[in-house]
Amino acid sequence: MSAMTGFLAALALSACATAPAPPPPPPVAQTAPDTRAPVTILISIDGFRPDYLDRGVTPTLSRLAAEGVTGPMHPSFPSKTFPNHYTLVTGLRPDRHGIVANRMEDPRRPGEIFTMASDDPFWWNEAEPIWVTADRAGVRTATMFWPGANVAIGGTRATAWPHALTGGVRPDDWQQYNEAVTGPQRVNAVLDWLRRPAAIRPAFVTLYFDTVDTAGHHFGPGDARTTAAVAEVDARIGDLVGGLASLGQPANVVLVADHGMAETSSARTIALDTIADPADYRVIESGPYAALAAMPGQTAALERKLLGKSAHMTCWRKAEIPARFAYGKNPRVPAYLCLADDGWTIAPSAPKQASSGGSHGYDNMADDMTALFIAHGPAFARGRIIPAFDNVDVQPMLAALLGIAPRVTDGSLTTWNAAKK
Repeated sequence: MSAMTGFLAALALSACATAPAPPPPPPVAQTAPDTRAPVTILISIDGFRPDYLDRGVTPTLSRLAAEGVTGPMHPSFPSKTFPNHYTLVTGLRPDRHGIVANRMEDPRRPGEIFTMASDDPFWWNEAEPIWVTADRAGVRTATMFWPGANVAIGGTRATAWPHALTGGVRPDDWQQYNEAVTGPQRVNAVLDWLRRPAAIRPAFVTLYFDTVDTAGHHFGPGDARTTAAVAEVDARIGDLVGGLASLGQPANVVLVADHGMAETSSARTIALDTIADPADYRVIESGPYAALAAMPGQTAALERKLLGKSAHMTCWRKAEIPARFAYGKNPRVPAYLCLADDGWTIAPSAPKQASSGGSHGYDNMADDMTALFIAHGPAFARGRIIPAFDNVDVQPMLAALLGIAPRVTDGSLTTWNAAKK
C-alpha cells in the first residue's frame, strides 16, 4: 500500500468515527384494527318446525338456542312461504302487505296470475320491506335470497315488452333465487360480503335455506330424510358461525322459519268435484286450503253446495272468514276460501295414486304450523325462553337492532323487549 492510499483509508475511517449517526427513520404509521360493529343477519330455514331441534342432529342451532333466546312463533295466515316471508320483513299480515298467497289474482290485472316467480313491483308495492327502510336510513343491506328481495320495490314495470322498469329500490347487494345454489355457496357469499372494507360492508344481511321445506314436502316431517336435511342445514349454520368468528365479526343472528309442516296422505283428500259442480267454479289454488271463484252466473249454485262445514273442510265467503285469521279484506283474497282440517288436502279431484308427504297452509295456530325462532348475539339475552308470539313482531325487532324507525307495522316491540339483553 502506498503512503497516499494509506492516508486516504485513515481519513475515511476517521470520518466514519466522528460523523453524527443518521436520524432514525420515521415511525411506521400503525393501522388501527378493524373494529367491527355487529351485523344483523336474518336467516330463514323454510319449513323448520321447532321440534326438529329435539332430534339430536342440530348441535349448532341447539347451542344458539340454549345460549340465546328462543320461543314458539306463530306464522300469519295463510301459513304459506311467500306470504310469511313478506310478513317477516314488513311487519304486516298478508291481508295488508298484499302477498296473500303463493298463487293469486288481482282484479286490477284480469287474466294475470301471481306465482312465486313474479317480480313485477305491482304485486309487491303494497308494503315496504326492512331493506328498503334501512336503505332510506343509510344502512347498507345485502340479501342472499329472500322472497321480494329481487324486486324493485316502489318501481313500475311497463306491461309491454321489453317491460322497462322505472324507479324502485332493491338491496345494495342481492342474488336472484336459484335452488341450485348450494348451502355452502350461500354461506360463502354472505361471508364474502362481510370481508369487504367497512364502507361497502353490509350491516343487514338475509340468508335463506329451502332444503328442509323441500324434504318435508317430499317425505313428510317425520321421515329420516327430512331429519338429514335438518342436519345438513345445521352444518351450514355452523359454517356461518365459524366464518364470523374467523373474521372477528360480531353478529346479531335472528333465525326464523316461515311456517311448520304437517304430515299428509292421499288417503286424507277432499275432492272438490264431489262437493260442487266443477262447472260452477274456478280453482285458483288448492292444497291445505282452496281459493275459488264462481263462474259467471253460478254464484248461487256454488254457494248452495260449498259454504259451511263439510267433512274435514270449512268454506266461507271472503267477507265471512273468521276475524282471527286477519284475512279477507284485500282485493286479492279470493271470493271463496275453503280450509282443510290439519293434515288433509283439498284437491280438484281424487288422487289417482297413493302418496304421502307433508304440507303447510293450514290454520296458522295449529301446533305443527309453529315456526322456528332463535335469536343470538350481543344484543340478546342469554338462555331465555320467551312466550309464543306472532311473526309480525320480527320486523320491529330488526328495526330496533338496526337503529332505524320501522314503517307502519302490525307487530309490536313486546317480543323485542322480552328478548333483548
